[in-house]
Amino acid sequence: MRLDTAAVKRGCRKSEIAEFRQLCRAELDHFRNAAKAEGPLIVGCTQEAPLFGDEAKGRSGKLDFINLRETAGWSVEGTKAGPKMAALLAAVSEAAPAFPFVTLSSEGVILIYGRDELAVEAGRLLADHLDVTIMITKPSQIMPPATTSFPIVQGTIRNAKGHLGAFELTVDDYAAPRPSSRDTLVFEAPCDGLTSRCDIVLDLSGGKPLFPAHDLRDGYLRADLRDPAGMLRAVLRARDLVGNFDKPKYVNFTAEICVHSRSRLTGCHRCLDLCPTGAITPHGDHVKINAEVCAGCGQCAAACPTGAATYALPPPDALLHKLRAMLLTYRESGGSGAVVLLHDTQHGSTLIDALARHGDGLPANVLPFTVNEVTQVGLEAVVASFAYGAAGIRFLLRARPLHDISGLSQTITMADAIVSGLGFSGRRVATIETDDPDVLGEVLRSIEPAPAVERPATFKTVGKRRDLLRFALHELHRVAPVPTDVIALSQGAPLGTVTVNTDGCTLCLACVSACPTGALRDDPERPVLKFVEDACVQCGLCQSTCPEKVITLKPQIDFRAARAPARIIKEEEPALCIRCNKPFGVKSTIEKIAAKLEGRHWMYPAGDKRLDVVRMCADCRVTAMSEQQFDPFAGVPERASPRTTDDYLRERETKR
Repeated sequence: MRLDTAAVKRGCRKSEIAEFRQLCRAELDHFRNAAKAEGPLIVGCTQEAPLFGDEAKGRSGKLDFINLRETAGWSVEGTKAGPKMAALLAAVSEAAPAFPFVTLSSEGVILIYGRDELAVEAGRLLADHLDVTIMITKPSQIMPPATTSFPIVQGTIRNAKGHLGAFELTVDDYAAPRPSSRDTLVFEAPCDGLTSRCDIVLDLSGGKPLFPAHDLRDGYLRADLRDPAGMLRAVLRARDLVGNFDKPKYVNFTAEICVHSRSRLTGCHRCLDLCPTGAITPHGDHVKINAEVCAGCGQCAAACPTGAATYALPPPDALLHKLRAMLLTYRESGGSGAVVLLHDTQHGSTLIDALARHGDGLPANVLPFTVNEVTQVGLEAVVASFAYGAAGIRFLLRARPLHDISGLSQTITMADAIVSGLGFSGRRVATIETDDPDVLGEVLRSIEPAPAVERPATFKTVGKRRDLLRFALHELHRVAPVPTDVIALSQGAPLGTVTVNTDGCTLCLACVSACPTGALRDDPERPVLKFVEDACVQCGLCQSTCPEKVITLKPQIDFRAARAPARIIKEEEPALCIRCNKPFGVKSTIEKIAAKLEGRHWMYPAGDKRLDVVRMCADCRVTAMSEQQFDPFAGVPERASPRTTDDYLRERETKR
């Protein structure tokens, strides 16, 4: 491949750039000398990373590798790929913070769940390595073993939960075999509702998977009975699942800013709807994320409106720093029309490698950007990429994704509405769903060139996702061809306003108490309801809480909201206490209550001065009742037993 060293130097001005022909062989001494120097060192090839790693043992500076060959040099447009190489080098130079791990421990207790002799044969293969139990569902004719090497029982798994090292199964139709079984196993009388615990589950039943998104459940192995090779692979994988295994803690969670519910009323449930593995469950006013079950798809973090859930591989601000370095360096090196190709390692890198080795390679303007999971990418990353000058973004997915990608689809829908609303022409955001490298190349080459942003943003910021999104939107609006102020968004967007039917609003301010972000506000001096759109995350708690049901969410983005003062939604004259003149409520509401009570309730006969207490504040009301020596139970027939809440509820139902 031809290296455009001049273009790389233009983009990486603060770095020393050296070009070699055989660095991993004849010129290895040059690497040894470079490894002795202080500061970070980047090698533009990954094939000999183990060799270079051994040669650089003991160096104090950071050592990184980036694949410039398959991603840039091995291409029919390789001679134009200098700016891309500089961009990829700049991206890898951005540090990624460390992330925590959780440990899964397995002692090798395995349950093989099957329906015929295949399950027994799998047990024989694993008996020398694992603690095996066979559970047969809807048993066929199974011959009793001559020697009982492992238990064989009957049962049907009704419910399953857990993960590698901690599975808990609810079993119906459970029965042990009779020792007297002769030609086929005969089982005892079955019973239901038993609990079984194990470290590993090998499912050879051929039925419905025991878990949603079962491919993502650590310790749960499933094989197609019609695929002998697949069954053997599952058995070999099960054999190795003994010991302690570290897996990343993919999502960091801050319960204090979660807006799931308040006072047993549900607000935001985006993460609950999107989690493919069931790792997220309600937990009081917030949710709980089971790190052992979480498979790291990141859809919860991408959709969380407050940033309570944030992805850790890497955090959102670190991801933006890499995108910024890549896109700005690409432009400084002379590149134009950058298309960011977001992909994972397992699927995307394999396709890119195959396209480079057996096809035309990636176009010179396509910048591959590796993430742990494509579905982790949130709206802030997409918006920031366009603000930094990207001409397009493509998400590379499997032809048949391992799990539902609804969260990513929502992100793309929102991003498309924003960029098109701001005057960016053409199809700027889309997915490429394929397992064929040739199809990938054709789709990338067919992308229509898009006009470049004249003065792209250069901001670099840190903080929570909400702050990153706010800043990125502001910068995108600044560089947009048509800086529209208000853009309508689809349902579920984390930005928007609320509309209130003021005729039905009583200014009870229950919505203010429920609002977790302070978007809805009151005034301690007067009856007023205010709204700050920039703080609204469209969680829906105000809508759920409102007793009059007069609040409606309206997803949109108003670029003026960040600078706008609190907007008054409704304001009324306060009710002044007729005794001390202190404001204590809403005048119209107090008068409505008085009108409904006078002459219609036995405590407030028409024309009776007792009704005055309704127009008093709480303190004066107590004083007045004491002065009048008013007994609210006077004249009420005595009951044989105390009056309870059930009595009131029963009377209310009778009136209905």
